[in-house]
Amino acid sequence: MSNQIELGLDTFGDVTADETGKLKSQAQVLRDVIEEGVLADQVGLDFIGLGEHHRDDFVISAPEVALAAIAARTDKIRLGSAVTVLSSDEPVRVFQRFSTLDAISSGRAEVILGRGSFTESFPLFGYALNDYETLFSEKLDLFAALLKGGTINWKGSVRPEIRDQIVYPPIENGTLKTWIGVGGSPESVVRAVTYGLPMMLAIIGGEPKRFLPFIDLYHRAVEQIGGDVLPLGVHSPGHVAETDEQAREELWPGYEVLHNRIGGERGWGRTTPDRMNMEADMGSLYVGSPETVARKIATTMKTLGITRFDMKYANGTVSHDKLMKSIELFGTKVAPMVRDLLAGK
Repeated sequence: MSNQIELGLDTFGDVTADETGKLKSQAQVLRDVIEEGVLADQVGLDFIGLGEHHRDDFVISAPEVALAAIAARTDKIRLGSAVTVLSSDEPVRVFQRFSTLDAISSGRAEVILGRGSFTESFPLFGYALNDYETLFSEKLDLFAALLKGGTINWKGSVRPEIRDQIVYPPIENGTLKTWIGVGGSPESVVRAVTYGLPMMLAIIGGEPKRFLPFIDLYHRAVEQIGGDVLPLGVHSPGHVAETDEQAREELWPGYEVLHNRIGGERGWGRTTPDRMNMEADMGSLYVGSPETVARKIATTMKTLGITRFDMKYANGTVSHDKLMKSIELFGTKVAPMVRDLLAGK
């Protein structure tokens, strides 16, 4: 496993606070995200993912545009979404935007397709939530056809038929690396296998081993449907600082704001420091010193048998300077330790 593993970062562009505690403008946060992506490349990380949202607390609504800006200032890091909400987008345009990014970055583009954990894109773009399942399944079917390249012929119920069309620009070399993002749907696991696509599990709470049934389902589906076992990954939140205590102190104010806001929308109870600490100790929150975070990531990767781990490094209003330090520590200390641990060193 040690020669195959990839370690990356994800962000939704959470609106952060400045040194006085005042929230920054969305425009400034977007500029900060570009700097964070550049730093991730400089410290040797494998991937930076930008998640699509359409809310006032997350700034990234057009991931491909921000990724292109990062691409122009980086050399090695792979660039992708986390996730692209395919249900409320147009598959042909998604493909074109990412094939353009792939060309700009000399083949470093990836796309993670998913349903998303929020629904604000549906009314914004004129889609009915009642059509949630049909939209995702049909649009994924079209996107899978686009990945094959060449002439496209496709017919479904959610958009006009495509006859004898070629979509430009084509992928320059091979195909666009495409993942299926899975949050809790067994159907999405089976779809990943059906279309021959790797799977990215979004584990944002609870013990990671709770997701072992999804890994088992993936392998059973490969046996039944056929095909190769492709990379499996996990996306989970975290924050790195010099010590465990410092990391938790830095994370808590922003974590509290984020969880209470989303929790209020979804009818959850208010969070507490004890709940955050429990999630850090036993759940899917990777917060602490480089040693603590590295050991926890390595344990998760071993337990689930995955080859890719992406840490969502921005959580609520945690300031840009603290995020930059977290990225630096993740790349220079956490990633090498994880590789050594998985290699048995």
